[in-house]
Amino acid sequence: MSLSVVLAVGMDPWLLAAQSSHWKSAGYVVVPASSTKEAIDDFKAGDFDQVMLGQSVSAEQRQRLTFLIRDSGSRTPVACPSDSSYDRDSSADATLVNESRAFLTGIGELLNRKSRR
Repeated sequence: MSLSVVLAVGMDPWLLAAQSSHWKSAGYVVVPASSTKEAIDDFKAGDFDQVMLGQSVSAEQRQRLTFLIRDSGSRTPVACPSDSSYDRDSSADATLVNESRAFLTGIGELLNRKSRR
């Protein structure tokens, strides 16, 4: 089994650390970025299987980051958490329900979709 590397972007350092720890315990390699600039620099320098844009990232920042990722030619999936299954982020490839088990399942499904492409 190969390791999946996730770029986790969030503007709340405490929340980002807590979520990153949770994802690491589920078997993901997590690279946290706490600013838009850091996320862009990390993305350019790394090889990520997925980008997770946290709820503390504004809609404008999510759109900008997703645009820059797509503009680079990358097909890396971009996902955003949501408190509701009805609240979708149009800039992301997927919106994942922000409940622990469902969220981790969603990450896995998105990564599986990527590997089948």
